[in-house]
Amino acid sequence: MTRKKKTKSKKGISDLTNTILSILKKERNQTFNYKQIASKLGVNDASSRNQIIKKLRDLQGKKEIEEVERGKFKAVVNTDYHTGILDMSAKGSGYIISDDFDDDVFIASNNINKSLNGDEVEFYVYKRRNRGKLEGEITQVIKRERSEYVGVIQLHNNYAFVVPDSNKMYKDIFVPINKTLKAEDGDKVLVRLEEWPEKADSPNGKVIQVLGKPGDHNTEIHAILAEYGLPHEFPHDVEEFANKLDTSITKEEIAKRRDMRNDLTFTIDPKDAKDFDDALSFKIIENGLYEIGIHIADVSHYLQEGTVLDDEAYERATSVYLVDRVVPMLPEVLSNNACSLRPNEEKYTFSAVFQMNDKSEIKNQWFGRTVTYSDARFAYEEAQAIIESGSNAIPKEVSLTGNAYKTKQHIADAILKMDALAKIMRNRRMRDGAISFDKVEVKFNLDAQSNPVGVFFKTSKDANKFIEEFMLLANRKVAEFIGKQSPKKTFIYRVHDEPDESKLESLQNVVSRFGYKLNFKDRKSVASTLNNLLKEVHGKKEQNLVDTLTIRTMSKAEYTTKNIGHYGLAFDYYSHFTSPIRRYPDVMAHRLLQQYLDDGKSANEAVYEDKCQHSSNMEYLATKAERDSIKYMQIRFMEDHKDENFLGVISGVTDWGIYIEIIENKCEGMVSVRDMKDDHYQFDQDHYALIGKNSKTMYQLGDEVIVKVKNTDLVKKHLDFKLIGKPEN
Repeated sequence: MTRKKKTKSKKGISDLTNTILSILKKERNQTFNYKQIASKLGVNDASSRNQIIKKLRDLQGKKEIEEVERGKFKAVVNTDYHTGILDMSAKGSGYIISDDFDDDVFIASNNINKSLNGDEVEFYVYKRRNRGKLEGEITQVIKRERSEYVGVIQLHNNYAFVVPDSNKMYKDIFVPINKTLKAEDGDKVLVRLEEWPEKADSPNGKVIQVLGKPGDHNTEIHAILAEYGLPHEFPHDVEEFANKLDTSITKEEIAKRRDMRNDLTFTIDPKDAKDFDDALSFKIIENGLYEIGIHIADVSHYLQEGTVLDDEAYERATSVYLVDRVVPMLPEVLSNNACSLRPNEEKYTFSAVFQMNDKSEIKNQWFGRTVTYSDARFAYEEAQAIIESGSNAIPKEVSLTGNAYKTKQHIADAILKMDALAKIMRNRRMRDGAISFDKVEVKFNLDAQSNPVGVFFKTSKDANKFIEEFMLLANRKVAEFIGKQSPKKTFIYRVHDEPDESKLESLQNVVSRFGYKLNFKDRKSVASTLNNLLKEVHGKKEQNLVDTLTIRTMSKAEYTTKNIGHYGLAFDYYSHFTSPIRRYPDVMAHRLLQQYLDDGKSANEAVYEDKCQHSSNMEYLATKAERDSIKYMQIRFMEDHKDENFLGVISGVTDWGIYIEIIENKCEGMVSVRDMKDDHYQFDQDHYALIGKNSKTMYQLGDEVIVKVKNTDLVKKHLDFKLIGKPEN
């Protein structure tokens, strides 16, 4: 429904003092007479004008405003103004996160002043609420966080309104009929804000894309991408540029590189992967050492700065992995062909090569551009079978060149030895204070129409972990190689700060309900106790809940030129080097590394810090889109299971209801407290519970309950459950 405009009472203007002050403070460098104020208030009757004149004199007497010239007033500025980012609630009020205050500043809905969620705003604090909380008023929008919104269009005779999907967008968007792009009533559209007139209740906009009918699969997937400003196709000029690139392997280019085509080389990736941006090589050298190469697609060879291709890759900054598709950072000619280290093909690579002993100690290292030949491609499951069963598990279709050093037995020996070395490196990381997150990933089996026909969980086994360890090794050693140079060189680091103490305390409060105790005495004890917790909950009903809460205690990893180390991995130096097909920061790391290998001067730190910030922001949006697509697919899956009872775990408790995660498929939905008719339930914040007023029945975080699907909303991505009760013991 469109929101109705409020009409002003004819009896008087409500809260006139604050209204006038708000107008004058918002434009505190301007002067206003009573007529201009009346115009801003949208009143023109004599009674209202007299009220304004009287109130202006009142405020002048209190020295809250001053008369600059006859009949013209401006605010007396004795207030400190601050800037921050607005975080809206669904109720229309919000909080400002500002570096000037330790706590967030509450902004009531009548003090939002046309700001929108995520906007950078100017504000002042004018009082403290209950319990000393800060409250303020926004005076102006410094920078809009976004200008495009996804929503459903409602057509009227001469105009339309778009009702945004986001519950943080508290206003419908007015669209003139000639700017609807011929959308039909009820279509899902992408609308761009154009202006928000002073007296208008709603912002004005225009439809820039018709996405389709709500609930349609492709419509909803494209809507998820559009909601976060993520494209789903490449511009024609970018595709054309990519298709004209010379992707041949030439003798001239090979001569500039280290030739490693004769080294036994293979890839290990998910079975449905189409782009292979990393490969491993292995050979035994003198003195009982092993030479292990981590070979990464040399994307920077094709992605030249100053081209439309590079500009597009930078803007995207990352590939987006939705449930049913990948939205790649690079066009297919690069991502799936020229840069993909496919079996039995020569490719240009950028490599980190290490000579190691049986203790996984590095005796020598080398970085540089190479040319490699991938001898075989394995899925993780196939590599795992080799680790468990040896060369007999190598698939029959793996055919090798006949080179004496490239046999199936050599591949099996290489994988087994590298797995052993990886385990040593992993154990060393754990001893150094790394945290072992192994959260269950929800995956879907899809039919030809992208309908979810099953749910399964992705688990990390030895094959996954050994690949991870060698990728971590390359990332760490590249960052260390540059980070330790003198004079200092600009580089892109992947950093991760220490956990927030208040979040650790909150985690302690929750997990204590399950009988777990934590020790946060010092930095090393934090890592140790969190690892023990994650190990203890493994396989238990509360695992996913505790895993999620533990991850939330962590600071967010980000890209920056200012190295502070990586807390979660326990590394002093860490970068992203190993995935340039899908991450732009890796491309930049390749460029900078080559620049310094060529004795080039240090790059401009400020320029690269801006690029890091952009990359972090785009990664955040991509992650949100990926989570939304999982939620959408979970709801689609549950649509076909409305008549079944499910056992779930209470994963969240609020004053409006309880959130339940189904144990067998990890789908999460909500039971509204309004639907719990057997008693009057009250929220007990201290016990994370809803408690029946009469029966004293308690529904507490972590409790098992039986639920049935009540309602599925694909458009809002919301799943409602009906509470059946608690399981019998």
